[in-house]
Amino acid sequence: MKYKILLFFLLLFSFSSKASQIEVCKSCKISTIKEAISIAQKGDTIFIKKGLYKEQNIIIDKPLSLIGEEGAVIDGGEVGVILVFETDNFTISGLKIINVGISYTKDHAAIKVVKANNFVIENCVLENVFFGILIEKSKKGIIRNNKVSSDNKNEASSGNGIHIWNGNQMEIYKNELFGLRDGIYFEFVKNSKIYENISHDNIRYGLHFMFSNKNVYHHNEFRNNGAGVAVMFSKFIVMHHNKFRLNWGSASYGLLLKEIYDAEIYNNLFEENTIGINGEGSTRINYTNNTFSRNGWAVKITGACYKNIFKKNNFLHNSLDLSYNSKINDNLFENNYWSEYNGYDLDKDGIGDVPYRPVKLFSYVVNKTPEALVLLRSLFVDIINFSEKVSPVFTPDNLVDNKPLMKIIHD
Repeated sequence: MKYKILLFFLLLFSFSSKASQIEVCKSCKISTIKEAISIAQKGDTIFIKKGLYKEQNIIIDKPLSLIGEEGAVIDGGEVGVILVFETDNFTISGLKIINVGISYTKDHAAIKVVKANNFVIENCVLENVFFGILIEKSKKGIIRNNKVSSDNKNEASSGNGIHIWNGNQMEIYKNELFGLRDGIYFEFVKNSKIYENISHDNIRYGLHFMFSNKNVYHHNEFRNNGAGVAVMFSKFIVMHHNKFRLNWGSASYGLLLKEIYDAEIYNNLFEENTIGINGEGSTRINYTNNTFSRNGWAVKITGACYKNIFKKNNFLHNSLDLSYNSKINDNLFENNYWSEYNGYDLDKDGIGDVPYRPVKLFSYVVNKTPEALVLLRSLFVDIINFSEKVSPVFTPDNLVDNKPLMKIIHD
């Protein structure tokens, strides 16, 4: 047994002793990144010293670590892709990568990863990109502490900041993304964690994912994006402690849910969006302890939504709390705080004695005739809302919060 242990350590030492560091700089023996990669052995570290390196289409097909000294910049010259990793077990850290080429037929990226397992992309600054970090058919990757940006003006000539297609067990955190088409885009990504990212001022979505199941999103901020966050055709999603803020526009929202099943959405802030949450074809979703503050509409429910529960949420000073144009469908609104509620609590149990009807007639009118929104603050609106409250005709008569809370809910 002792000989086996000794042999193991000898082999380990032998392997580790082969790994070496290759320095790259203009005055070094190795002056280009491509040359360093060509002579590197598996497990080596390539240390890129301060300086400007005008290179593109750099292929890494062996396990390596690319480490940049502060001030190390790779300039792709707006020609095409810059770094392409086609290997497992790699690390890239500390590099500034700029000027990715734009293409209408190819997905050029600052960092492209294809069919890789067990990798780390960290502490990089990516500027003037088409796609920033593009991951394909990969798993067990960590993407952290990166800053990805561009200054694109339209969707056609821009790509996404972190784009993952067909990924598993990814961990994406503490990245900042702005000036892109979508800050973060996932398609067929599962069993992943996305947290503490800031995605703001993007042309389309701060976060956009489709067909991506069993993922957790928490403590992210999605601010001032074209249309907020879009979640489509996915199930078993958890979203908590995120901020959806300042997503304004004629068709904008904090969070769009389309064909979503079995999700937990709790402790999120929806503040100053055209629509806080827009739900369509979404079923078995629990909305708990969220705050909807100063939105145009706090929540819009359209068709085919079943068995959703809104419980212990704060609805604070929204222009319209709820728009609902389908049957109640076993959806439940209960124990929420509504700033528009003017009922009473004679038994002092913290629950209003009079049920609250969150759907106003004016919300129904605006759905039919959007131009009527100009009348929002008029006396006419107060009159028609009061008449519908007394004798419901157009709004769902069974959509009520039977136990409205008298005080704001605090975490």
